[in-house]
Amino acid sequence: MSGHSKFANIKHKKEKNDAAKGKIFTMIGREIAVAVKEGGADPANNSKLAAVIAKAKANNMPNDTIERGIKKAAGDGDNVNYTVTTYEGYGPAGTAIIVKCLTDNKNRTAANVRNAFTKGHGSIGTQGCVSYMFDEKGQIIIEKDACEMDADDLMMLALDAGAEDFNEEEDSYEILTAPDAFDGVRSALEQEKVEMASAEVTMLPQNYVELSEEADINNIQRILDLLDEDDDVQDVYHNWDE
Repeated sequence: MSGHSKFANIKHKKEKNDAAKGKIFTMIGREIAVAVKEGGADPANNSKLAAVIAKAKANNMPNDTIERGIKKAAGDGDNVNYTVTTYEGYGPAGTAIIVKCLTDNKNRTAANVRNAFTKGHGSIGTQGCVSYMFDEKGQIIIEKDACEMDADDLMMLALDAGAEDFNEEEDSYEILTAPDAFDGVRSALEQEKVEMASAEVTMLPQNYVELSEEADINNIQRILDLLDEDDDVQDVYHNWDE
């Protein structure tokens, strides 16, 4: 994402989340419940749960809230009925959008997602219609000001742990991994007490689309805002060069 600060984007997203802290905690709580149901309550033996805990901490979720969520899910596993649903579609000027949801009511979620696309003059497509334009990667963002480790040492630590790539920006470092190597790299950084601004498996666009028309910019922002307001929506990936 040449010319852009990934850490600035992370901060912008977190500022939006801070204004709706309850929503982000609800989202992560659902992810914890599903992870516990699928792999148990011990993050040492459940890599999916460990990844969700890392995400929770990156979003400043208190440890006691995380622990309560795990205990509740462990004792209430049979009642966890959330399912993962993914929608793909197009925004203005052919921009690609992927919406990942965790829902207990697929009909409600489908209607809400479709409504968001429609109001922004976009359209829902078929499964796979835009996902080929993205690569699934583990992505870790580290703020330079919060990192005491030398850049070369941090790079070697990440690469030795299995990272694919290390990028240095003006205000941050970006570490990329294959999805199945993400947990090992994240754990290696945690052991060295490296503070991570963001750590997640995500979908990274292979190319970005610039929008120059004000109407197009307003419409895609409308789609993204409506999706952001929906409690069923966990993650939104797009290739708009904001």
